Amino acid sequence: MYNATSPQCSDLSSPSYVNFTLSILILLGILISYLPQHHRIIVRRSSEGISPYFVLLGTTSGTCAFANILTLPASQRDLGCCKELSGFACAAGLLGIAQVGVQWVCFTVILFLFLLFFPSATPLTPPSKPTSQPSLRTAIAVFLTCILHLILVFIVSVFIIYRVPSHLALWANALGIMGTCLAAIQFLPQIYTTWKLQAVESLSIPMMCIQTPGSFVWVGSLAARFGWEGWSTWGIYLVTGVLQGCLLAMGITFELRELRKRKAQGEAPEENGVAGEDGDERTRLLGNER
Repeated sequence: MYNATSPQCSDLSSPSYVNFTLSILILLGILISYLPQHHRIIVRRSSEGISPYFVLLGTTSGTCAFANILTLPASQRDLGCCKELSGFACAAGLLGIAQVGVQWVCFTVILFLFLLFFPSATPLTPPSKPTSQPSLRTAIAVFLTCILHLILVFIVSVFIIYRVPSHLALWANALGIMGTCLAAIQFLPQIYTTWKLQAVESLSIPMMCIQTPGSFVWVGSLAARFGWEGWSTWGIYLVTGVLQGCLLAMGITFELRELRKRKAQGEAPEENGVAGEDGDERTRLLGNER
């Protein structure tokens, strides 16, 4: 166990107020950036247009990222130092972990909303004709897979931390590589789905407008905190930032095209993400509208 006499603990004992403020702003930015997506799904009462594989890859990569930063030797040192540091110094030293944790929680909320408001027009049994909408069976399978993955990662991480701590760095890097690989392809299913629909539907453009530039700021913050030793942590967000930028450009293009079309037809623009009477074509999975 690490103590306050180590160089690592000495560095944490005098946190920079500038870095602390920046880290807090990043943490709040991560939280705020996901709220438009949560709001859009709830207001539309539908998760139509969101790829189940995007949700699957995003949730599992987020789980890997959170487990990665928790099991990094640097994070374990920071956690050990908290026993000897003041409350402020400890909080400042753990803000990097808190940022990744908030991101994981926010994306997990999308997982629950995706299933809760899944369009119920698609049946559990395979349809007789091909459909562009994923089946309810697929949505449930995605949800259960994410939960099972979380349980397995938690069990293995706890076992390694308490039984074979010498393998902690290896496990952390394995989680980082796994998370990076999942993140690298996370946006591909959503890019395909959005391109196929030629519309963003329940996908939130404001969320992507905040997250795309925010990803690169976050990468810089994590890289400055963990250095090259933590490449497996900040590399995930570098990859996702680039791919999300591509999805954002596509979404803005489709929204501008739809806006021009509505203006040409003299229709009222979509309000609060609900497209008038047609918005009731599909209802949410659980319950009726109140």
